[in-house]
Amino acid sequence: MTFYVASLALELIWMLSRPTGPSSYRVGTMAEKFDCHYCRDPLQGKKYVEKDGHNCCLKCFDKFCANTCVECRKPIGADSKEVHYKNRYWHDTCFRCAKCLHPLANETFVSKESKIFCNKCVTREDSPKCKGCFKAIVAGDQNVEYKGTVWHKDCFTCSSCKQVIGTGSFFPKGEDFYCVTCHETKFAKHCVKCKKAITTGGITYQDQPWHAECFVCVTCSKKLAGQRFTAVEDQYYCVDCYKNFVAKKCAGCKNPITGFGKGSSVVAYEGQSWHDYCFHCKKCSVNLANKRFVFHGEQVYCPDCAKKL
Repeated sequence: MTFYVASLALELIWMLSRPTGPSSYRVGTMAEKFDCHYCRDPLQGKKYVEKDGHNCCLKCFDKFCANTCVECRKPIGADSKEVHYKNRYWHDTCFRCAKCLHPLANETFVSKESKIFCNKCVTREDSPKCKGCFKAIVAGDQNVEYKGTVWHKDCFTCSSCKQVIGTGSFFPKGEDFYCVTCHETKFAKHCVKCKKAITTGGITYQDQPWHAECFVCVTCSKKLAGQRFTAVEDQYYCVDCYKNFVAKKCAGCKNPITGFGKGSSVVAYEGQSWHDYCFHCKKCSVNLANKRFVFHGEQVYCPDCAKKL
């Protein structure tokens, strides 16, 4: 444990190293009143511990800050050495093999079912078997575990290309495992535009998959996902580009006929097109959409007005 001695004669506090543990330490001065953070007893001339920005006497450290030993259930005091493994703590003298009680603080060990064992006590019969080679995985072997099954690191391979996956990314499919490249090749959807695999996200239009960044307006390249757009002969346009470059112009008002909003119905005759609300008699202005009309001199007339021509 790291501790300090506070002295009025010293201006700087020097730091001793704690064997292990998550505490944070710094160097400070003795210019101001120097008391324990918890009990407020003065620390001048006494040993103290600085942890997480607070100074405390040894008694308060043991009471409020010390980790509890997994084995003896007692606090690991400021003057004790501590062993830390997977968020559990031991006195160094309590960190022993669960079978033979051999001290393991400075030796290799095996963790099994929340217990610690020395290498000698973990026999090959006790060791898990590799799913790949069916040999025992003993202490010191690098291994991969997935849903209760264990492999030697070099035995965990892609079911398709047989390359070692090891501790890399993989995709499970039933009893098989695939590396990222093989999974994309065999199972991932491929964008109809760039032909590359769609690994995340993506959109579907008319049962075809696209990357969101590939589904764009053919003219201005604006992304169309979640936006209104128009398809013309397998080309996709945003509303503005469709209006400006593709849409037919109304023979009446000369504005684009987009099919959006008001006037979504279109009247077409003799190669010309009108918004339905623009298709009216040239003389009396009566709307002729879905009515009989006479086309004369490139103009549209109702039957009554046509008789007067």
